[in-house]
Amino acid sequence: MVYTLIHRLGLFRLVMFFTLEPLLDQVFGVLRVMGWQTLQLDALWPGVTDPAWVSLLLYLVVMDGVNYAVHRGQHQWDWWWRLHALHHAQRHVTMWSDNRNHVLDDMLHALIFALVAQLIGVAPGQFVAIVALTQLSESLQHANLRLSFCRLGERLWISPRFHRLHHAIGLGHESPQRTASTAAQLHTRTNVLGGCNFGVLLPWWDMLFGTANFSARYEPTGVRDQIEQGRDYGSGFWSQQWLGLKRLVGKA
Repeated sequence: MVYTLIHRLGLFRLVMFFTLEPLLDQVFGVLRVMGWQTLQLDALWPGVTDPAWVSLLLYLVVMDGVNYAVHRGQHQWDWWWRLHALHHAQRHVTMWSDNRNHVLDDMLHALIFALVAQLIGVAPGQFVAIVALTQLSESLQHANLRLSFCRLGERLWISPRFHRLHHAIGLGHESPQRTASTAAQLHTRTNVLGGCNFGVLLPWWDMLFGTANFSARYEPTGVRDQIEQGRDYGSGFWSQQWLGLKRLVGKA
């Protein structure tokens, strides 16, 4: 319950942001003295990002792109998937599933997110607003509901149906790959890390990079090796964290 509260409030990302802020301020100060100017993304289009809410929307879209890239990494790199797999190991996805993560996975994600926000000039108030909106939306996406936002809405904001497909066994976090047998010259299909529907708030990134799946399907959720190999992901917080570390070093 305590960990869920910490995660739901976005404290990992907030702590990272405000911890990095004084350190990066010093680094940026040194860079300015050396003649290097730091980036203020909303200053690239003078007048366009005024009033403030327009600037907030700009940063929201950009930071959602960062979340998409991080999420792709969690599913693309084997070592990171060994940690992130815990999030997908829940067979009954609910609003609380968003909080079922490995601490190292959360901390790494938070570090990247906060660092990029600092580098592109996201103001502290804007960062808090982005984190709050992201956390609320992610909780809804994991709700155990047969809910879609219709054909247009599905392409504007990620729905529980869209994200549930990302959690589907053998579909949402695996990609089919054709391999050829040199003996028989026959093509077979194997599954590799990958998948679809990696977006966090906006499906636009999935649409842009060809990873969107808008099929109106509600498939069983979980990880394939839970069924085929009987892999245990832990039934409590401490066992989940310990088994995640063992998976990371190849011992589980």
